[in-house]
Amino acid sequence: MIRNSKSTWGWPAILLHWIGAILILLLLGHGWWMTHLAPRPDRAAHYAGHAALGYDFLALLIILLLWRWLNTVPALPDDLKPWERYAARTGHVGLYVLMFAAALSGWALAATGRRIFQQDVFGLTVPLIYTSKDAAMHGLLEDSHMIFSYLLAALLLVHLAGALRHHFFKHNAILRRMIGMRA
Repeated sequence: MIRNSKSTWGWPAILLHWIGAILILLLLGHGWWMTHLAPRPDRAAHYAGHAALGYDFLALLIILLLWRWLNTVPALPDDLKPWERYAARTGHVGLYVLMFAAALSGWALAATGRRIFQQDVFGLTVPLIYTSKDAAMHGLLEDSHMIFSYLLAALLLVHLAGALRHHFFKHNAILRRMIGMRA
């Protein structure tokens, strides 16, 4: 099934979700590793690769959001309590806000250091949204990018815990329908 229905996600939504999840995990893990453990001489190459993957993640995020806006969003199970519905909606909005905030702050950061990073994974040149050689602004953008990324990681853990709770404790179809299994 291509299009979403009132009870299931279509395969494009599922594919975009899981590709996005993999990219987020790669970006979060690599971002932490390159700022804490990567050898100094290799850091510029790691920053370039991180920025490149971040640009492509932002493009995927836009496609994912457009797909979500243009398709039905499957309904939540009827047995959810009001606080669960509120938490689900608020959590998803928070995920999108933090994904955009982390990606956009990273994009702005890409032209504030000694080197400018403006190529994506495929070698395409990405226009810069901000350029500055002001060290204070670089620090502000770097701190913002890091904070948004840590907040995103924390909310992703909550998202994962919620999905597992629905599957193992509430025994509903929330997780099954996102992995393409019939409800």
